[in-house]
Amino acid sequence: MNSVSPYIAYSHKSNITTNARLMLSMMLIAAACLFVDIVVGTRGIDVGTDTYVYAGIFREFRGGGPVETRFEPGFLLMSRLLAMTGASVELYQCTLFGLLLIFAMLAARRFFDYLGSTRGYLTFLIASLAFLLISPMFVNASINAVRQGLSSLPVFIALLAFHQRQWRSFFIWAVIATCFHYSALLYLAFAPLLLFNPKFLRLAALVGFVAYCTGITMIVVRAAVPALYNAVMDYSLSAKYKSGVRIDFAVFSIFWYLLPYLFAGIVRKPFSTRLKDGTAVYLVMVLPFFVVGWGNFSNRYLLSSYLAISLMVAAILFHSRLSILRNPILLRMGLVISCAVFYYYVVNQVIV
Repeated sequence: MNSVSPYIAYSHKSNITTNARLMLSMMLIAAACLFVDIVVGTRGIDVGTDTYVYAGIFREFRGGGPVETRFEPGFLLMSRLLAMTGASVELYQCTLFGLLLIFAMLAARRFFDYLGSTRGYLTFLIASLAFLLISPMFVNASINAVRQGLSSLPVFIALLAFHQRQWRSFFIWAVIATCFHYSALLYLAFAPLLLFNPKFLRLAALVGFVAYCTGITMIVVRAAVPALYNAVMDYSLSAKYKSGVRIDFAVFSIFWYLLPYLFAGIVRKPFSTRLKDGTAVYLVMVLPFFVVGWGNFSNRYLLSSYLAISLMVAAILFHSRLSILRNPILLRMGLVISCAVFYYYVVNQVIV
C-alpha cells in the first residue's frame, strides 16, 4: 500500500497542475478576446473606411423601413436579427468582431487537426491569436473589409477540408463563407487544383505569378471577360487605392509560401511535412490575387491567404524543435503584447 501512495500523490498533484494551466490559458484567451472585442466594437464611425456605412445601414434596419443593400444573405440575416433586438451600433460591431474571433478559433482548431497535432490546442490557439492580432491584414478584416473578413477564415477551413477529401465539411464551410461574402466563390473555384500533385500546383502558381507581374492576366481578363474586368476596376472607383499590378504584394505572398520550407529544419517531424503539405492550400488562396489583383483595393484578394499566414507561423513555433520558441509562458506573454499592438493598430488604422 505504501508503495502505491507516492504515485497517487504525484498523479493527483500532476492533474491539479495540468488543470490549473488549462484554466489559466482559457482565462487568458477569454480576457484577450474580450479586450480586443471591446476595442473594435466601441470604435468611432470614423475608424475604418466602411464603418460609417455599416453603422448607417444598421440604424436603418432598426428603423424598420425597407432598406436596399448588397449584403450577402448570412450577413444580412445577422444584421437584421440584431437590429430587431434593438442592439446599439457598438453591440452590433462587437458581435461582428466576436464572430470573426470564433471563426479564428475554429480555423486554428481545424489547422491543428490538419497537422496531426493531438496535444496542446490551447497553447496553439494562444499563438495563433497572438499572430493574428499583430497582423495589419487582420485589422483590415476587423474594421474595413468586415464582410470579406468574416468570409476569409471559413474559406481557409473549407479548403483544408477539400485537401483532405472531407466533402461534407467542405460544402458546409463553403456555404458559410459564401453567405458572408460572394468573393469566397473566387477562392473555391480554384479548389479542384488541390486534387493534383504539388508539382502541378506549384507550376500553376508560378505561371500565375509571372502572368500577373507582367500584366498578362489583366489583359486576358479585359479581353475575355470584360464584365469581370469592369467590376474589379470599378470597385470603390473614387478611392483609386492600390490599383494596378502590385509586384510587392506578389513577391511578399510567395515569400510566405516558402517560409515552411525555409524553417523545416527547426520544426519537428512529422509536422514539418504536414506544414509543407499545407502550403498547397495557401497557394490556392493566392491564385485569385494573381488573376484579378490589379484593381482598386486589390489587397482584399489576399485576405484569406494572409490570415492563414498567422496560423502557419504559429504552427512553426508551436512545433519547433527549439523549446524556447514553443514555451507556453512566452507564448502567453506574446498574446498579451499582441493585444496592445492590436489596440494601437485599430486606433491608428494601421492596415495593409
